[in-house]
Amino acid sequence: MLDLLPDLCDEHADKVRVLEPLFRDYGGETLFWGQAVTVRCYEDNSRVRELVATPGTGKVLVVDGGGLLRCALLGDMLAELALQNGWEGIVVHGAIRDAGTLSTMALGIKALAACPLRSEKRGEGSVEVAVTFAGATIHPGDYIYADLNGILVAREPLSHPQL
Repeated sequence: MLDLLPDLCDEHADKVRVLEPLFRDYGGETLFWGQAVTVRCYEDNSRVRELVATPGTGKVLVVDGGGLLRCALLGDMLAELALQNGWEGIVVHGAIRDAGTLSTMALGIKALAACPLRSEKRGEGSVEVAVTFAGATIHPGDYIYADLNGILVAREPLSHPQL
């Protein structure tokens, strides 16, 4: 099923929040879902690196980079690590890099833009905090659903024959 989100919005309108359509697809998978693990980090992807190195089966990493586009918070090496650890997808409210390589990986990745510069490594950032961007607040443990139609958030898992 390529168009999951329209069905989920129709079936669960009172349970979902839709993010504003600001994000582009960069990963090889365009349909993904899972429980949110959140991180807030600005121009420093140290915490992203730590998280993608942990088991991610059934999880989506949500990275609040403040919408900053001066450097990338995710590239091919971290995406490969996420893939190896079973992450379902990554949503970046900021930039990624290595866009060509990311497009070949079996991982869902949505971000605002691509930027070739890497981020700083200062060990800064907050993990498992509520993040707000694109018109929605995402809490740790919320459920993220994404496809070519966008991204939606729900407080509890949604039922659908394709899930």
